[in-house]
Amino acid sequence: MNYPTIELTHLDNLWFQVSGTLCNIACTHCFNNSGPNVRTFDRLSMEAVREEIQTAGRLGVKEIFFTGGEPFLHPGLLDMLVRALACAPTTVLTNGMLINDRIAARLAEMERDSRYSLEIRVSLDGYTEQMNDAIRGVGVFWQAMAAVVRLSRCGLLPLVTIVRTWSEEEELATLAAFAKTLRDSGYARPRIKVLPSLPLGRELERASFTSTDDLLSEEMLEGYDRGLLMCSNSRLVTDRGVWVCPLLVEKPDGRLGSTLLDSRSGYELRHKACVTCYHYGTICGNVSSLIEGPAGISDLRDGMAR
Repeated sequence: MNYPTIELTHLDNLWFQVSGTLCNIACTHCFNNSGPNVRTFDRLSMEAVREEIQTAGRLGVKEIFFTGGEPFLHPGLLDMLVRALACAPTTVLTNGMLINDRIAARLAEMERDSRYSLEIRVSLDGYTEQMNDAIRGVGVFWQAMAAVVRLSRCGLLPLVTIVRTWSEEEELATLAAFAKTLRDSGYARPRIKVLPSLPLGRELERASFTSTDDLLSEEMLEGYDRGLLMCSNSRLVTDRGVWVCPLLVEKPDGRLGSTLLDSRSGYELRHKACVTCYHYGTICGNVSSLIEGPAGISDLRDGMAR
């Protein structure tokens, strides 16, 4: 089969797998198999982050993301965020469990002092304690919710992400119920982003994905905006080199080079995760599925499946 090749047309998004695959929990859906004492990928050094941010700035980067594992396990994360915010809008993807009052206040201070925005994305895998903790572990739901409230009280508007495990027909009621839970917990203007389940990592075993999904072909991309695909606008920096995107970090062919400058070649879309990206667009970005404001629910379908 001839797989379509996507060229890097512009570097909109630079990702850092800052804590490697080290995480304080081991979610049964984790797409890169992160967890306690997992060292498939290791932490990034401040020097590596600084050098690649400088390179990305010269390449016109529009946003910088920090992921893991759990980014707040890296002792140098806050200093790295200051460095990133001097260059571009910056996002941290976290389970929220390590965000105490001191860290929440410091993050809010950074955001106020920077010319660019700081986005905190708190991940959940269900809109109830029962749904989420079955995947993430007992007690995780309310620890994450507490972090969301801490951040909001400091003046930030964290983006809460949840993986869809319900039908599209249930979407409105599901998000409305979750928004109410967030408001009742103390987050007055909740922002929610819905993500699809990914056929990667532990989720392959948990959800029993089959091979019925087609792989991508050139015919499927006729008339399609290839700029929606992450590989056309993003790269991921790890301690083992630079990968084409965060979703393919466990795929050996996803490694494109040692540094950002030598990782700008095109990439063949040969994986099932590429099909997910094709269907949902840039799912790793920060577009909300729901914004709760004074007038109620709005932007309900932004960033959802087309």
